[in-house]
Amino acid sequence: MKYQVYGDMLSGNCYKIKLLLQWLGIEHEWIHVDVLTRETHTEAFLALNPNAKIPVLVIEDETGKKEVLTESNAILNYLAEGTPYLSDSGLARARVLQWQFFEQYSHEPYIAVARFINKYQCLPKEREEEYYSKQEGGHKALKVMEKQLAAAPFFIGDNPTIADISLYAYTHVAHEGGFDLTPYPHIQAWLKRVEQVPGYVSME
Repeated sequence: MKYQVYGDMLSGNCYKIKLLLQWLGIEHEWIHVDVLTRETHTEAFLALNPNAKIPVLVIEDETGKKEVLTESNAILNYLAEGTPYLSDSGLARARVLQWQFFEQYSHEPYIAVARFINKYQCLPKEREEEYYSKQEGGHKALKVMEKQLAAAPFFIGDNPTIADISLYAYTHVAHEGGFDLTPYPHIQAWLKRVEQVPGYVSME
């Protein structure tokens, strides 16, 4: 298989894909897409993803046939199939999905959005109220994570999975959204463990 990834490394959702590809040592072509200049709204990009969002994975088989897959956690599940980063057993796999759904619905809407408003929009006055409203929800998610990581080194036990990738992406830059991780020692220790996984690459 040949892989092309359309994304931006400073986007947590795109960084998830890059991190797993590096962990797995999978060769791929990375095509940078600038969301801030609306490159996701070009005719060529919309032909790949009508939803105008990154990341996008293009999969080409040995016959030249191409398939397109979108949504970061769906891409993670596809790439991790048959690897140590995604269990093939029902309950363990469901627990990975549980944390990925948590990330998308209880974590990302607060921490990632606050980061975007602060880091990329320089906290404009018209979004200040929205920015500060994200803090409570973000800390609620961090408290849930802290409790889980007090019981195990990774989210599904003793070894990293794509659940860890999903949650690491925006958590390790949470400070850019105004979230102080000092009260969360288990999260801080977990971040360091993720960074020790062979193949780790930093967001850049």
